[in-house]
Order: sequence, then C-alpha cells, then structure tokens
Amino acid sequence: MYSLEDYDYHLPEESIAQQPVAQRDRSRLLVVGRQSGSLGHGCFNDLPKLRSAADVLVVNNTQVVPARLVGRKETGGRVELLLLDYPPATNREIGGKGVETRCLIKASKRPRLGSRFIFEAGLTAEVIGLHGLQQRVRFSYTGNFERLLYRIGQVPLPPYIRRQDNGGNVDDQTHYQTVYASQKGAVAAPTAGLHFTENILERLRKKGVKIVEITLHVGYGTFSPVRVSDIRKHAMHAERFFLSDQAAGTINQARQAGHRVVAVGTTCVRTLEFAATTDGEVVPGNGSCDLFIYPGYRFKVVDAMVTNFHLPQSTLLMLVSAFAGRENILEAYGTAIEKGYRFYSYGDAMLIL
Repeated sequence: MYSLEDYDYHLPEESIAQQPVAQRDRSRLLVVGRQSGSLGHGCFNDLPKLRSAADVLVVNNTQVVPARLVGRKETGGRVELLLLDYPPATNREIGGKGVETRCLIKASKRPRLGSRFIFEAGLTAEVIGLHGLQQRVRFSYTGNFERLLYRIGQVPLPPYIRRQDNGGNVDDQTHYQTVYASQKGAVAAPTAGLHFTENILERLRKKGVKIVEITLHVGYGTFSPVRVSDIRKHAMHAERFFLSDQAAGTINQARQAGHRVVAVGTTCVRTLEFAATTDGEVVPGNGSCDLFIYPGYRFKVVDAMVTNFHLPQSTLLMLVSAFAGRENILEAYGTAIEKGYRFYSYGDAMLIL
C-alpha cells in the first residue's frame, strides 16, 4: 500500500488525450462505487441526473495564466520559460519597471547566473538566482507586465500533450480553462472541471444542488513525479488557496444536515480536507496547502468526487486510491483502458459515489 510500485499501471500511448472533445460535456463518464467498486458507463452530460437535490458541489475557480514564454538567448538559441509565481513580485530597485519570479527554464544548456533572454514586445529577462531545477529571473519591460504576458505568453500545456499550444484547430486558451475560472494564478488547470458547461451548472442549480466556489492555484508540482519508493516519504508541493466564509458556511450547513459534499477534482478534495478540523468542520481562510493524501487517510469532509484519470505513480492517483480503495481504482482504470476511455487532462471523467 505504501510502495510506489503499488500505483503503477500500463497505459497505451493512444489512450492519452491530445485534444479536448468538441463539446465539453460530451466526454465519457465512468461511475465508480466507492465502497463496492461497481462500475457504470455514461456521458458527462448525464451528471445532473446522478446528483441529489441537497448535494453541495464544490468547484475550484482558479484561472490558468499564460505562464509559458518562448524566446531566444542572447546567443540566438531557443529558450522557454515557465513562470512559477503569479502574480510575480514587483521589483522597485531597478530602473524602469521589472518583476522577479521563480521559473523553470528549458534551453540547450543549463542557464548560468547573468544569462539573458529576449522575448517579443521588448520583454527581456536575466537569471539572478539558481535554486536546483528552478531559477530566479528578473524581467524588464515597458508598460504593464500582466497585459504583456497575456499578449505574448502561452498556456503551459502538460508535458504529455505532445503538441504546441493552439496546435491544429484547438484554442487552448479557451479549452484549457473551466467555464467558471475567475481567479488568476494557476499554471495547470483543475482538469475535472473542464467537463462542465453553463448548461450543466444551470441544470444542477434548478435541481437544487448548491454550487460553491473555492480557490486553489494549481502549481507545476502537480506534474512532479514521486521519486521515493516509500510514498510516505514524499514531500508534497504547496499551493495557494482561498476559502471564503460563505463557502465554508454552506459546506458546514450541508454536512450538519446530513447532505453530501461533492468535490470537483483532487484540488478541491485537498483544499477541503486541509481546511477541516478533526471533526470535519471546514474553516475559512487562505494560505498554502501541502496536504498529501494517500491510502490510510480518513476523509473528514468529502463524500463524493468528480475526477479525471491520472498518471501512474502520481500523487493524484494515490489520492483517489485513498478515497475509493486502490484495488477498486486500478480495476476501474483497467476497464477504462479496455473500453477506450481517454486519459489525463483532456480526457474523460470519473464520478466516485
């Protein structure tokens, strides 16, 4: 249960979704019994029929920022930067305007202190600190940095999507974003929410389901592999969250009345469980969430969840295994592969009840 190998499975390359479905809510939906391991097959558009009127549906309203910048080194070689902090800190010590932030840098050679890069629209960058795989970078520019970023930056697609942003006829700026995204700060989408449409949300509301928004800004660490054989020794990355008084109140009232709390995605699960007291009361607030959930964890708040299919040996797979049982989840994954479900960010969905 605690061995990294316990969370491995073989996924054919063709099962990894490279593009979203034409209509968000037309993805497939695998319904898994949390206790029984039972499996049912449907369409995500059927979700409102599977919810009870008294349920509370918790969604993550983080918005993915165009944090990927493509430019060139002073020597002419190609370079890619991924901003890890948003918004970056304003640097008031240099002339003109500038910001500093942590970045991941992809280039033919490892950058050194003082390395300089050139981007579109007069944006330049200089490496001012080296911290393992991350570098601290100072950007210099004219005008407003956020507007500049949204003008020349790209959506940082996950590494398993092997095409460029906006490849083919896909508008990733739109598709790799939930319809309720409103709080800028993520470098990866809370992908379970990508299946929702305004129509589905309205049908849920008409049924009586309360929809609650919370924020957890998904960081690049969501793609970081577990590098220890005993998963209990893994250090979880921290991500910024915000949970309002109103959101916490609605969730707590539902729990007190015996109604179900349904989390959309592992980000919502982690945030709610992190913010809960030992007796399951959700406490409003903001800060950094570094909760690592793996089998053996006792859930205090979440009763059901919507999620996507996750990478082998990932912390996300460990979380859903903790929620529904490792054997149940791996059996469900095996069935999904056999039935041709699409995996990962742009893939199909799973509802665990």
